[in-house]
Amino acid sequence: MALKSTIIKTHLSISDMDRHVYQDLSLTLAQHPSETEQRLMVRILAYVLQFQERLEFTKGLCADDEPEVWVKNYSDEIELWVELGLPEEKRLKKACNRAKNVVLYTYGENSQPIWWQKNQQKLANYQNLTVISLPYEATAQLANMVSRAITLTITIQDGEIWLSDEQNSVHIIPQQLK
Repeated sequence: MALKSTIIKTHLSISDMDRHVYQDLSLTLAQHPSETEQRLMVRILAYVLQFQERLEFTKGLCADDEPEVWVKNYSDEIELWVELGLPEEKRLKKACNRAKNVVLYTYGENSQPIWWQKNQQKLANYQNLTVISLPYEATAQLANMVSRAITLTITIQDGEIWLSDEQNSVHIIPQQLK
């Protein structure tokens, strides 16, 4: 018998002073059985950092030809493709060919520098790609915030991010690699 996705209700209070985005959002997400809590929270964080009109979660792990989050215009063209993790260069090439802008959020213990060293030269050719590294220690702490009903306050200022719920607070300083 196949495992079912877990439904997660989220309430996000966003204060992004860098981009002047101030929103209260209620979202329903499906956590795939193979998706870790850390990855779920990185997916939410990526959504917040890229928030704009028409931004939406995709099928995610269930679809190989879709990103985690995207923006499509009224002509069904992909304006923004948001990827997570340490994907193969081939996947990023496909994303860069299909979308006007691609943002990759990397995370993972000890593997990010190795992945970046291996792929940096190839990825330099993609003008529409941005690569942002999220520190492992911080994304690991985000996993403690997962529950069936997540309420987060997110503040972004001067490139630094603070996420907090009723019991936890996490400070993240992302590093732009490309």
